[in-house]
Amino acid sequence: MDVQEQPTAGAWGEWNPTEDSARPPRGKHRVLKQRGGLARSSTVLGVGVIAAVGAGGIATAQDRPQVAISLPSLPALPDLPEALGGADRSAESAGDSDAGSARTAEPARSGIIPQQADRRSDAGELLRSRILQQAESQQEAAAAQERAEAERVAQEAAAQQARDAQAAKEAAAEAAEKAAAEEARLAQEAKEAAEAKAKAERAARSAGAFFLPTSAYTLTSHYGDSGSMWSSGHHTGLDFAAPTGTPVKAVGSGKITSAGWSGAYGYRIVLELPDGTEVWYCHLSSMSVTGGSVAGGDTIGRVGATGNVTGPHLHLEVRQGGVTVDPLSWLTARGLNV
Repeated sequence: MDVQEQPTAGAWGEWNPTEDSARPPRGKHRVLKQRGGLARSSTVLGVGVIAAVGAGGIATAQDRPQVAISLPSLPALPDLPEALGGADRSAESAGDSDAGSARTAEPARSGIIPQQADRRSDAGELLRSRILQQAESQQEAAAAQERAEAERVAQEAAAQQARDAQAAKEAAAEAAEKAAAEEARLAQEAKEAAEAKAKAERAARSAGAFFLPTSAYTLTSHYGDSGSMWSSGHHTGLDFAAPTGTPVKAVGSGKITSAGWSGAYGYRIVLELPDGTEVWYCHLSSMSVTGGSVAGGDTIGRVGATGNVTGPHLHLEVRQGGVTVDPLSWLTARGLNV
C-alpha cells in the first residue's frame, strides 16, 4: 500500500491529507456534504489524532510540544462510493503512518519514561507524607484527649476529696456541738438536781427536821454525870469530842438569841427553836453566825476548847422552860441516831 509521507517538523511534522492521499471510502460509510465546500470525516479526524499522539501514548504526548493539526477545506466528494473508498484509503494510510510513527517515537521513550516514573515517585512520596502527617495528627489528638480525660479524672478526684474533707469537717463539728450540748445538758441537770436537793432540805428544815450538832465525834460525858469537874456537882449536858475546827450545826430551824463569851462555857451560842426550847453550843473555837434566823443543818460555829475544859469538844445543853433536860433523850426522840 502506497502512503505519501509528508515532511516532518521535529519528531512529527504537520500532515495535511489531500484528495490525492485519501482513498475513496468503502462499505456503507456516509459523508454528508456541508455547505461552503467543507466536509470533515470522523475517520480522517481520528487518523489525525492518532498521527499526532503516536505510539508513545497519551502520557508521552503530554510531555512533548503540542502538534498543530490543520484540517484543510476539502472539495465536495463526487458520490458516496468514491467518498467511502477514499475514507478507507485514508484509514489504511493512517495505519501505515501510525506504525512508522511508533518506530520513529521508540527512541524518544527512553527519555520520557524516567520523567514519568519520577513524577509518580514524587506523587507517592507526597501521599506517604500526607498519610504520616494525618497519622501523627490523629496520634496527637488521641494523646490530647487522653490528657484531657486524665485531667478531668484528677479534677473529679480532687473535688470528691474536697467534698469528703468538708463532710468530715462538718461531721466533726456536728459531733463536737452535740457533745457540748450534752455536757451543758448534764451540767444543767446536775445544777437543777442540786438546787432541788437544797430546796428539799430547806423545806425539810422548815417542816421541823432535826440534825446532829456535829460529825466524826465521840461521846465522852453524858447528862447527869457527877464529879468535881462541874461546878454544880453533876454534868448538865452531852459532850461531843471532835478535833478543833469541826463544824457545829443547828439542830433545827430557829434564831440565834445569844453569841459570845460565857465564862466557864467559853464561846457560846444559844439557839432558840420555835417551841421555845433553847440549845446551847459551848467551848467553841469560833462562831459563824451571831444573830438572826438559821435553818436546821446550817453551820453556826466550830468545835474548840475554850472555857473550863480538858480538851476540844462540843458541850451541848438542851433547856426547856429554863430547866436542863437530857440532850441524848431529846435528840433520840426526834429521830436522830446519836
